[in-house]
Amino acid sequence: MNRRICINTFALLLAGVNASSIGIHGRRPRDIILDDGKGPLQDIVTWDEHSLFVHGERVVIFSGEVHPFRLPVPSLYLDVFQKIKALGFNTVSFYVDWGLLEGKPGKFRADGIFDLEPFFEAATKAGIYLLARPGPYINAEVSGGGFPGWLQRVKGHLRTDSPDYLHATDNYASHIASIIAKAQITNGGPVILYQPENEYSGAAEGTLFPNKPYLQYVIDQARNASIVVPLINNDAFPGGTGAPGTGLGSVDIYGFDGYPLGFDCAHPNTWPDNALPTTWHQDHLNISPNTPLSIVEFQGGAFDPFGGWGFEQCSALVNHEFERVFYKNNMAAGVTILNLYMTYGGTNWGNLGHPGGYTSYDYGASIREDRRVDREKYSELKLEGQFLKVSPGYITATPENATQGVYSDNPNIVITPLLAKESGSFFVVRHANYSSTDSASYTVKLPTSAGEVTIPQLGGSLTLNRRDSKFHVTDYPVGNFTLLYSSAEIFTWKKFADKTVLILYGGAQELHEVAVKNPFGSSKTTKAKKIEGSNVAIHTTKDLTLVLQWTVGSTRQVIQLGNLVIYMVDRNSAYNYWVPTLPGSGKQPAYGSSLMNPAAVIVNGGYLIRSVAVKGSTLSLQADFNVTTPLEVIGIPKGVSKLSVNGKQLDYSVSKLGDWIAHPAVEFPDIQLPNLSKLKWYKIDSLPEIQSRYDDSRWPLANLRTSNNTYAPLKTPVSLYGSDYGFNAGTLLFRGRFTAHTAQQQLFLSTQGGSAFASSVWLNDRFVGSFTGFDAASAANSSYTLNGLVRGRRYVLTVVVDSNGLDENWTTGDDSMKNPRGILDYALVSSSGSNVSISWKLTGNLGGEDYRDVFRGPLNEGGLFFERQGLHLPSPPLSDFTHGPSSSPLDGLSSAGIAFYAAKLPLDLPAHSYDIPLSFVFDNATTAAEGPYRALLYVNGFQYGKYVSNIGPQTEFPVPEGILHYNGDNWIGVALWALQGRGAKVPGLALKSKSPVLTGRERVDVVQGPGFKKRKGAY
Repeated sequence: MNRRICINTFALLLAGVNASSIGIHGRRPRDIILDDGKGPLQDIVTWDEHSLFVHGERVVIFSGEVHPFRLPVPSLYLDVFQKIKALGFNTVSFYVDWGLLEGKPGKFRADGIFDLEPFFEAATKAGIYLLARPGPYINAEVSGGGFPGWLQRVKGHLRTDSPDYLHATDNYASHIASIIAKAQITNGGPVILYQPENEYSGAAEGTLFPNKPYLQYVIDQARNASIVVPLINNDAFPGGTGAPGTGLGSVDIYGFDGYPLGFDCAHPNTWPDNALPTTWHQDHLNISPNTPLSIVEFQGGAFDPFGGWGFEQCSALVNHEFERVFYKNNMAAGVTILNLYMTYGGTNWGNLGHPGGYTSYDYGASIREDRRVDREKYSELKLEGQFLKVSPGYITATPENATQGVYSDNPNIVITPLLAKESGSFFVVRHANYSSTDSASYTVKLPTSAGEVTIPQLGGSLTLNRRDSKFHVTDYPVGNFTLLYSSAEIFTWKKFADKTVLILYGGAQELHEVAVKNPFGSSKTTKAKKIEGSNVAIHTTKDLTLVLQWTVGSTRQVIQLGNLVIYMVDRNSAYNYWVPTLPGSGKQPAYGSSLMNPAAVIVNGGYLIRSVAVKGSTLSLQADFNVTTPLEVIGIPKGVSKLSVNGKQLDYSVSKLGDWIAHPAVEFPDIQLPNLSKLKWYKIDSLPEIQSRYDDSRWPLANLRTSNNTYAPLKTPVSLYGSDYGFNAGTLLFRGRFTAHTAQQQLFLSTQGGSAFASSVWLNDRFVGSFTGFDAASAANSSYTLNGLVRGRRYVLTVVVDSNGLDENWTTGDDSMKNPRGILDYALVSSSGSNVSISWKLTGNLGGEDYRDVFRGPLNEGGLFFERQGLHLPSPPLSDFTHGPSSSPLDGLSSAGIAFYAAKLPLDLPAHSYDIPLSFVFDNATTAAEGPYRALLYVNGFQYGKYVSNIGPQTEFPVPEGILHYNGDNWIGVALWALQGRGAKVPGLALKSKSPVLTGRERVDVVQGPGFKKRKGAY
């Protein structure tokens, strides 16, 4: 955010027609040329002003953003890829988080759950291209924008050509680019594009911009590591930074981002004025006319901060209506590389998020955090993705200016034409007031090969209801047929061995009209036959063009014209159709075969159709079901006589259209989950630091009198910044010793932990007070009165400072990522006015940058006692805990403090056949008598939730199968931090299930992270 195919038939997959018959090769694509003039790096992925070519064939890149590090279960990657491919997409864009892979300078680790190879393998298996975006800077709402915390100690400006910053990137860049290079299409992998920086755009403070030597350095890092695919950028807006031909630091293909609705999830029904981009086509021509129009991030949802409104409202903001209006507006501008951020968001587990967001990164995306695809925006996206997939003429059509009063007499209608050079023209219709929720009636006059035609010809008018936009087409090829025009939108079409099938759809109660040119010439025609429904008026014109008009209802209309079969359905019914691609041949069959292949199918029914294959005489489907439903399989391949769904053979009947109708046996289990309140909970004090006998002799001494941090000069005698001592994530603890001068002293503390953080203070074992936090507070100045002191006696202050991650670094030169975490300033003043000196120690996660849990990475743990000891890991030493009354987080604490609770959670679920989304849900019904608290949720050692009772909004924390063992024992832990003297308890904590889905996905492997082992040197 802030934002392979190794066969030469891929364009046929997109087009469904013979490439040479319509000239989709176009002009000679451009080669990628080395700066030193040595010639092309490769000739597999090339481009011209219209689109990419892959193996010489044109492709429209329709892509979804997915971050593998936000789903640390590699065996679930294929599940997500299949759900994206089912949309009609052919690409996934992904970030890599440097901060997770080089937690210690010079020590690069990309193994286990951080290994990218399973991600590449799953993409190849699904038949999905990849756009690699490894940074070094990614933004992405992750801690530090993907920068490791130790960069806070680099003096030079970040994202510039400062030598120490450039040197700091070298180890990561060489390793990650080399890993990605091995997965390029030139090496048989899925990677076809590479982005070397992220949103390096028109925002800079106190430094050269654009810093072309820096940009060139990043490019050279990639090229020197054998990256040979085209380099693409993502300018934050169409500003031209890094565009081809602009000299040093320019990329091969210029791209930019767009988030037109912003992130105001509080008002999901409000579309601001003038937010619809209307100049992007011209901007593209002005900036980079020789490359495809590329929108590398376009809004697929919205992020949400602590104290926000929740991702359901973000999904409502960027909903199916947004997709219809804004995505089709992008298409009206001629986009042929379009990536939607996010398409699957995932989870900010293990402290990887930035302070502006909470644990969930659902993003309101088309695919939910728990991987369900039940949002209407998923289905709408499928309609658009599948349409582009079968519309090759779109790629080279010329976008024109938006018009009013040219193609329609209704001044409230705007129509943008994309006029054909080779086959078919496209007219994108929307409201002049793009945010209107009104309905508009209109007719259109469109140029066709038969002259200008007024539509509808048979009377009546077309309708644009609410926030909608439509594609009307003219001279649109469908196999051997041509639609003179269609006001109804095209979902898909396929040419089978014995027939061609076209699926049209419209909104409820809309009138639509389609005209099919006579394929037999003027001497004869084919009579239209009504196969289903009776709501179609049929008219033959004098040139024997057949005109069909109908009003969209809930009943499907099917008309047959010779061997062309037209299905006319309402939009909601169209949502139920799927177009799985049959495997092709070669080493990577999942990338598919031509739509001309007579073995291709269309499937009506099911929650998700994942894939299709022909094995001997059997047609095999992998499918998911959330309700009992029939399956209609359209276009049965020759030689196929059996149907298998998820490995089980099904009986079927044959309809009068020759399609198969099957009724899968769909049953759903009654999911019984353990009652968490009934588990055997164990408790351990996680703030022993306030006890008089606590030994902090092994704590690091805060002894740095200077700091390399250039963002925040020191105000204290020694640095109390966590990252100066290698503590870059999670909770920080400080212990300060002083000698009392008087019986009463005033303590001033300035603490910082990022938005919605909190801090607490104890004097010896006596609670002094807390800053309980609020959504916008990233730092706080607090004053406390220390009473009852004895002059000359030594005391210990214990300060706990929460951290919600490091700030991002979007603006070049401001180095905001260096904004420290910890204590910024303090003063201890006696009642006589004298300053009292304090000597400090501090800690964060055990070992700091020599972090102990290599498997779960450098961010998963903070500095709380139980974390340093590793007690959150599976099978902790229960003899160190207490059990009995008040040992549950539901009992809580009677005073301010921190406790950790652990329990074994056995599960026995039918996981192989069912996808069962599980979530831990905190009851937020805290009463006024109970204090505010924070809770950390650990599941088998993974920190999978941070609940903030007084800020929110998140109360439900999905945990995927694979982190949870669905058929065995799990260890869960809850850390409870009571922020006020009256203590706190968790009012309720439950494990809940969403409705199970009978699934055809592959088995999920449990992520077997290491369990508890006594840690050497733990304190």
